[in-house]
Amino acid sequence: MPQFAANLTMMFNEVPFLQRFQAAAQAGFKAVEFLFPYEHQPEELAAQLNANHLENVLFNMPPGDWARGERGIASLPGREAEFREGVAQAIRYAQTLGTPRLHAMAGLLPQGADAAKHRTTFIANLRYACAEAAKHDITVLIEPINTRDIPGYFLNTQAEAHAIREEVGAPNLKVQMDFYHVQIVEGDIAMKVRRYLPHIGHIQIAGVPERNEPDTGEVNYRYLFRLLDELGYDGWLGCEYRPAKGTVEGLGWMKEV
Repeated sequence: MPQFAANLTMMFNEVPFLQRFQAAAQAGFKAVEFLFPYEHQPEELAAQLNANHLENVLFNMPPGDWARGERGIASLPGREAEFREGVAQAIRYAQTLGTPRLHAMAGLLPQGADAAKHRTTFIANLRYACAEAAKHDITVLIEPINTRDIPGYFLNTQAEAHAIREEVGAPNLKVQMDFYHVQIVEGDIAMKVRRYLPHIGHIQIAGVPERNEPDTGEVNYRYLFRLLDELGYDGWLGCEYRPAKGTVEGLGWMKEV
């Protein structure tokens, strides 16, 4: 039976962020994820988790200057010191929140840049992040993202991500598989799940192409949920989608699983 985590960055936007924990719990969620926690003190967030009996399953390491369009710095040459500071900050938050997974966003590949140099930087940074995270039993994730939503993103396909995972060689490095991104970039979701599941650290879902509720669009999520059960996936499914008309109003799909 799938277990779902509400993405509080994209869901329950009807209320301020700190109130979304209670809203998610009242809607029946037992776990939450979000993009970034850094606008709040970790103790504030831990209090919300504890008060609402929620588990935090995932958040991202600091992504650089998000407001100015940066989407991660893990593959950016010359930003290594900043990346290491971000790793330390993310681990501090994860320890307070009890978060077992941290996503290291690769970043954008500038036009004309040397992709091989970015790849070398990415691998070195991931080796550092994994070594630090392993001290606290934390898994580091990397995620292929489609270039329609984030043009120029460094990492786009499952094969690329798993090749990097293998080269890094850290047992606590896994791939975050978002079915929404997989469908847009390459499709064939079910076969990729079958191939890579032992090395997938987290799964996210959304309807394609609008990124609304998973019972909308072209992906047959009922089939994929059954497949995950069949294959023995016991992790969380992060609901990283934009509710079409209201978060609670759109949760009928969960009752049909």
